[in-house]
Amino acid sequence: MTSFRSGDDSGGSTGVQRLWISTLAGAAIAVAVVTGLALFGDVQQLAAALQDFTWWLAVPILALTLINYLLRFVKWETYLRRLAIPPLGLGTSVLIFLSGFSMSLTPGKVGELVKTLLLNRLTGEPVGRTSAIIAAERLTDGLAMLVLASLGLTQFAYGRTLLAVAALGALLLVALLRRPWLLTAVLRRIEHRPLVGRGVEQVVAFVHASNDLLGLRLLSGAVGLGIVSWAGECLAFFLVLVGLDVDPSWHLLLAATFILAVSSIVGAVSMLPGGLGVTDASMAGMLLLLPSDAMQRSTAVAATLLIRFSTLWFAVILGSVALVIIQRRVATEMTRRSLTG
Repeated sequence: MTSFRSGDDSGGSTGVQRLWISTLAGAAIAVAVVTGLALFGDVQQLAAALQDFTWWLAVPILALTLINYLLRFVKWETYLRRLAIPPLGLGTSVLIFLSGFSMSLTPGKVGELVKTLLLNRLTGEPVGRTSAIIAAERLTDGLAMLVLASLGLTQFAYGRTLLAVAALGALLLVALLRRPWLLTAVLRRIEHRPLVGRGVEQVVAFVHASNDLLGLRLLSGAVGLGIVSWAGECLAFFLVLVGLDVDPSWHLLLAATFILAVSSIVGAVSMLPGGLGVTDASMAGMLLLLPSDAMQRSTAVAATLLIRFSTLWFAVILGSVALVIIQRRVATEMTRRSLTG
């Protein structure tokens, strides 16, 4: 049974509305990116490539994407239990988890904090504390992608510096968050300064919750789960390429894994909404470097558009539906509680 606690509903509603505005801005950028890719790939040749795509492969491609979401949901549930968040019920937990995808087009995916707003309204848990779950998800996903990208470093020379810097940054962040006493001491020294003190308690809660979620055993398990889940999307990218008549081989599978992982990391580092433009350009550009006669510009662009729909846009659609449903559930329950006193 889901429990609801009363509180100031206006703040949460306003926060969600602002995130929707950011998402709409990201969608506008997406239109420009897709237009640019279409022109780069030649509209007529791109249309021909998409028409010749083996469309029945869309079923396993989307199935692999859903498997990725399922495994990531397992990690979400694990984090909720680790922080002893009051039970939500499976259906509600799924909706909150998926709702974060609706905000994939916000800068740096910061919109995924909508999940913390919903948790706050449903359980009363402080946003600062539950935001540690979002940070742990992003960190472990990033580390998993780095591992997958490293599989291709033996055959691909580009991207090594970026991957090394990203890996070092992620590990340093983990090490820092594992020292809550140090960060708390710093925060306590500045909490009396203007415009700072009001948020210190939330940050302290975030730091201590992050320490709980980033212990070695839980961290390694979450990264391992992330490797398996994101490998599914790498396999989906491989199937996209095969569907565009690129000869299947172990080298192509390795290349697909490397390209998807590296382009995703580049997009994440850019902090642009959904990595729009950066991820797409990186993906199409690296595809064109593959030694394949079938890899024309139209093929590279078609592959980029197809995998981005199967991952980014598919997630946004699912997340938007989930967010609408969970918001209605919360509003109905809040109304019922106010009427019953």
